[in-house]
Amino acid sequence: MFYRPEDGHGLPHNPFSAVVTPRPIAWVSTRGQMGDNLAPYSFFNAIAYAPPQVMFASTGRKHSVTNIEATGVFAISIVEDAAREAMNLSSGSYPAGTDEFTLAGVERAECETIPCPRVAAAPATFECRLTQVITLPGKDNFLILGEVTGVHLRDDCLVGGRFDVTRFRPVARSGYRDYAVVTELFQMVRPDERP
Repeated sequence: MFYRPEDGHGLPHNPFSAVVTPRPIAWVSTRGQMGDNLAPYSFFNAIAYAPPQVMFASTGRKHSVTNIEATGVFAISIVEDAAREAMNLSSGSYPAGTDEFTLAGVERAECETIPCPRVAAAPATFECRLTQVITLPGKDNFLILGEVTGVHLRDDCLVGGRFDVTRFRPVARSGYRDYAVVTELFQMVRPDERP
């Protein structure tokens, strides 16, 4: 099968996000004039090491984007399997001023380097300063770039000096209503690292 996006795919559901899978989920927390906000975004990734930088994209000018533009800061917490129901609950389209931390029963903690809340029990959280908001083609598509100014790692996820994702089983987004949980890891040695 081949299709041009502008012509449509002819399938009952759009396959685009199902092809790019699994995608990590950024559980983005912000603080704005109307209070704290917490929402998941599955177009998310790390994009640079030095300085460490991350990105996430939003379809629509959601409360997260508005708060980030106003304050210049945001936090990204990693979603573990134990928090998947709370993450899903925080994904709703709620009126401005809704506190998704409270609504989803998620404990918050204050960040160290920025004036922003974070998910207290998350396996890891990046504290971020906004570097750029890029308006993408299409209706209300935004790319948010940030520099990581602080990193929280939950102690039980550190094993032998490494951050071990099997300790918390990260949740990833697939297409449609599908999600995945990371339960198995394997290692491969790159050609330039071989003896």
